Amino acid sequence: MIYDRQKYYDAAKAQLEQNIFYHSLALEACMAGLYDYFSAGGLLGVGDPPKEDWILAGLIHDIDFSGEFKEQHPAKTREALAKYGLELPEVVHNIIQAHDARFTGVNCKNKAEWSIFCADSLTGLIMAVAFVYPSKKLAEVKVSSVVKRFLKEPKFAAGTRRNEVAMCSNPEGLNLPVEKFIEICLTAMQGVAGEIGL
Repeated sequence: MIYDRQKYYDAAKAQLEQNIFYHSLALEACMAGLYDYFSAGGLLGVGDPPKEDWILAGLIHDIDFSGEFKEQHPAKTREALAKYGLELPEVVHNIIQAHDARFTGVNCKNKAEWSIFCADSLTGLIMAVAFVYPSKKLAEVKVSSVVKRFLKEPKFAAGTRRNEVAMCSNPEGLNLPVEKFIEICLTAMQGVAGEIGL
């Protein structure tokens, strides 16, 4: 299914605080980058949804993380979208539910679900690394810097759910070393740096 990204983009921008909106754009980019990596390597399985589903899930995964819906996030995704006359296919809803399995109890079943689960918290750490540079520009951030902060400085961006990010190496999930996972996500985020204020 092909989505009208602009409509979902506008809904997310209207619904969310700016920092959460930027995070959503960052995760959208990560999801696109991860899909492209797996697709190019012939690593997608029969149960993996098309790229459009990955991207949409990244863009709107936090759309109910505001206002009257916030306390029940991410269970109110459809209700939040309904405010803007938008619907959500089941496959995208499932991907979104997987990003916060602590609350939904959803177990990741495909690479899209594993990707959003592992990448969600990583975007914040990557942004935090950019913020410590004098320029505050993602373009200057190196993979090695992010890896160092992730592995050796647990107090840096302490809210990062490092255990979830590290599950990218799970053979039954993405089967990616942490360093490669960080590289894919950083590169993807650098591609949208202008959109996320970095």
